[in-house]
Amino acid sequence: MNTAAPVCSSSALIGQRIAFIGGGNMASALIGGLLRAGCRAADLVVVDPGEEARQRLRERYGVTALAAADPTLAGCRLAVWAVKPQTFRDAAAAAAPHLRDALHVSVAAGIRCASMQAWFGSARIVRTMPNTPALVGQGMTGAYALPGVNAEDRTLAEALIAVTGRWVWVDDETALDAVTALSGSGPAYVFYFLEAMREAGAQMGLPPAVALELAVGTFVGAARLAQDAGEPPEVLRERVTSKGGTTAAALAVLEAADVKGRFIDALHAARRRAQELGDAFGT
Repeated sequence: MNTAAPVCSSSALIGQRIAFIGGGNMASALIGGLLRAGCRAADLVVVDPGEEARQRLRERYGVTALAAADPTLAGCRLAVWAVKPQTFRDAAAAAAPHLRDALHVSVAAGIRCASMQAWFGSARIVRTMPNTPALVGQGMTGAYALPGVNAEDRTLAEALIAVTGRWVWVDDETALDAVTALSGSGPAYVFYFLEAMREAGAQMGLPPAVALELAVGTFVGAARLAQDAGEPPEVLRERVTSKGGTTAAALAVLEAADVKGRFIDALHAARRRAQELGDAFGT
């Protein structure tokens, strides 16, 4: 498993024609990042059946937005698949014939490379699992490449991911189900705890907005400390936990309820669901 920080230059994509199949939130995050990195709107084309989505993309980014795949896609160097798992097969049937020479990068949950290879007729496939902080350039993405992806293709894939944040390469595709459970779904876990902290703060007399600001700032700061400290989280936790203090009292309640164990169970449930999606919507 290889990790990388967002130091990759996205200049490799400047001047390249890039197709997006699907124009939802993740496609928008990538398009916005590419434009900020210097790519031209004229080089980006999006296929999305929704009129509202197409209009939004045209107005916000100035890109070409199509209702259906057509020869406009021919010549695209990179094809980004940002469709829902249940619509992926049909989208591939319509668009893949126009993208024979493209490197394919999928951001769709669950759909495995074997299915995509059958649908695309190509082995130049990078399967990724991003998360929603990509919308603010702070995403975390897991990526797996088929053997047919060469070094130049990997550079292009990294240049694409870099416009949304950080990434990790995994050597086994099955590991992406764990990535999905951990970081792909992970922002929802953070938001869940933020809800609880806001509610607790309000119960203790703080205005909800103040409680939320405190909670968000604490998560941001603690995450940055964990990233920069170079020490395991249990060590950082112990440093905050004075014997007989307030933090110890709070953690004792969590331990008594086995919150850590139940949280681990929750991640396993997410992983199983990712596997089920691949089974249900693949070949």
